[in-house]
Amino acid sequence: MITTKVQIKKHLSEYASAKYGQFEDGKLNYVQFPHKLDIYHIIWDLLVKRPKNTCRDEGNLIIALPSRAEGKNPLYYNYLGERSVGIIEKRLENMFFAELRSTFEENKNLGINFLDTAYKFICKYEIESITPDALIKDYYRYRMNVMRRKRTVRNYRKRNDDFF
Repeated sequence: MITTKVQIKKHLSEYASAKYGQFEDGKLNYVQFPHKLDIYHIIWDLLVKRPKNTCRDEGNLIIALPSRAEGKNPLYYNYLGERSVGIIEKRLENMFFAELRSTFEENKNLGINFLDTAYKFICKYEIESITPDALIKDYYRYRMNVMRRKRTVRNYRKRNDDFF
């Protein structure tokens, strides 16, 4: 198995490590995404041959590279550039907030308040780098922008008394 390191936001690294991490003796070895997820295929598509003048990979997330029967061999195609890391980070962020928002919606219908939901989510994925208040504020922003109907105030038109 070939791995590479990428530098992404800390809360996304903690989320991916807790959700998809492969542990040995209580220590994280690497993160391996299931082949059924689209992020697995995104990583596979983004892999390129390592340029000659690149240094060792540094980052806060160790990813196991996809190895498929046909196509790119991870022995040679094992490099993710800055743009590729940005795409992976954006996809992980979408996964993180989609799960968080669906958890908020489910628990709202069960009568569990937002603060308890945020604490449970943080404890479930062992996230230390983001506060529950930040998660709740993000949900409020999301709800205001996406879920609420946009109301427009009608324009005031002066009534003409000419036709009376």
